[in-house]
Amino acid sequence: MKEKINQTAGRLKQSVRAAGVGISTLAVSFFMSAPAHAAGVQESQIVKGTEQLVGDVTTWLMVLAPVVAGLLIIYFCIRRGMADEMDQKKWNNRIVVAVVSCIGAVLGSATLNLILGYYQ
Repeated sequence: MKEKINQTAGRLKQSVRAAGVGISTLAVSFFMSAPAHAAGVQESQIVKGTEQLVGDVTTWLMVLAPVVAGLLIIYFCIRRGMADEMDQKKWNNRIVVAVVSCIGAVLGSATLNLILGYYQ
C-alpha cells in the first residue's frame, strides 16, 4: 500500500515538473517573440465582420446567460422541493453551479466586450 502511494506521489511530482517546464517554455517563447504587423489588416472586411460578430455574440450572451440560469434555478428549486434529504444536497449544489456559471458567463462576456471596445 505504501509503495503505491509513493509511486503515485512520484508520478504526480513528475507531472508537475513537466507542466512547469512546458509553461516556462511557453512563457519564454511568448516574451521573446517579435511582434509582426500586417499593413491594411484593420481595414479588412473579415476583421471588421469578426469584430462585429464577437460584439454581437457577447451582447447576446450577457442577455441569455441570466435568463437561462434563472430558468434552471427555478427548475432545480422545484426538483429540490420534491427530493428527499440526500437528493436535496445534490440539487443545492446544482443551484450553486448555475449561479456561479451565470456570473462567470456574464463577467467573461463583459470583459470580452470591454477588450473589444479598445480596438474600435
